[in-house]
Amino acid sequence: MTTSTTSRPALLAGATVHGLAGLKRLRHRCEIPLVVLAGAILAVGYALWIVAIVQLFAVEPGDRLFDGLPLARLLSFLPLPTGDPTLIVVILGFAPLAIAVVRAVIYAKVRVGGVRMSPTQFPEGYRMVVEAAERFGMRKVPDAYVVLGNGVVNAYASGHGYRRFVVVHSDAFEVGGGARDPEALRFVIGHEVGHLAAGHVSFFRILFISLAYVVPVLGPAVSRAQEYTADNHGYDCAPDGVAGVMGLLSGGKYLGAQVNLHALADRAATERGLWLHVANWMSTHPVHTWRASALRDRSRPGRLMVAPPRDSAWFAPSQPAGGDPSAAWGTPAEALRRLDAVPAAREEQFGRYPGVSYDEPADAFRLADPDGAIPEGRP
Repeated sequence: MTTSTTSRPALLAGATVHGLAGLKRLRHRCEIPLVVLAGAILAVGYALWIVAIVQLFAVEPGDRLFDGLPLARLLSFLPLPTGDPTLIVVILGFAPLAIAVVRAVIYAKVRVGGVRMSPTQFPEGYRMVVEAAERFGMRKVPDAYVVLGNGVVNAYASGHGYRRFVVVHSDAFEVGGGARDPEALRFVIGHEVGHLAAGHVSFFRILFISLAYVVPVLGPAVSRAQEYTADNHGYDCAPDGVAGVMGLLSGGKYLGAQVNLHALADRAATERGLWLHVANWMSTHPVHTWRASALRDRSRPGRLMVAPPRDSAWFAPSQPAGGDPSAAWGTPAEALRRLDAVPAAREEQFGRYPGVSYDEPADAFRLADPDGAIPEGRP
């Protein structure tokens, strides 16, 4: 889709020509309901804020609704240094200004310290940004910068006013270009531009979900849903980058090519237990196993709260799961026999499972048997 070069982002129309809803086919089905719930919590919070203002400045001490209440204990779950109601009122009142200032400072730091992608500087990465912006119907091409990662593999998207930008750490950028796996970089950039296209970095979206982060489980769930939406955008740009990007996230830029995508995704089905779920509920990003499972099987949306079903595993596990009884764990001799039985694989397999052909994207994960048969229940 070709976007208009004269249209500008509008307050409620979003950063794309698709309006506030963005590309619905790429949005995780739970994202908008969770954002609406977060907005309701924000509305309640500001309603109480208005009541607190009236009580503090229009009602005599001793007659206020909250007089005598143990506010310090009632509000102890908030990350505040004190339960003083005056301080709480001030913080809530200045929250929108604080968000705006933080966004402005982040953008300024990137502008003065980052290397800006352009047709003459990191042109291969800049082309990926432009192509993703066009694909998602963005009204304007976002700024794109490379910053020193110092060993940290990361990328993020943000904005200030109507301006939008993506930042890629140098360690993540080294995976693309002429280095190792440019499709992984294309996925990363598509993911970050997807955050912009889906409206995740808009001022009002951030304000809407800000208070949800003081509610256990809810805030991280909103964030995970947004990450799955961004993953859908990344996949739309670079489906061939899935194995590379999951290897990058879990094994790093040097060992990522040796990470077996299928083994990682299958463990989402076999690794179970309460504490595993708690670890996911506390995370702002989907855990790697669940994320790999969602990117491999596009017939189901990414899981937010409950692990993928056991039948979502594609291959028999080569080891017992961490939650299995200790009696199921093999002896060293048994483990050595398993190792000797596995066919030798190339050192850098880019997520390939031994015996799986990747010749055609449509036939991904096809078992490489003489008849080319697809396993039952597999795409």
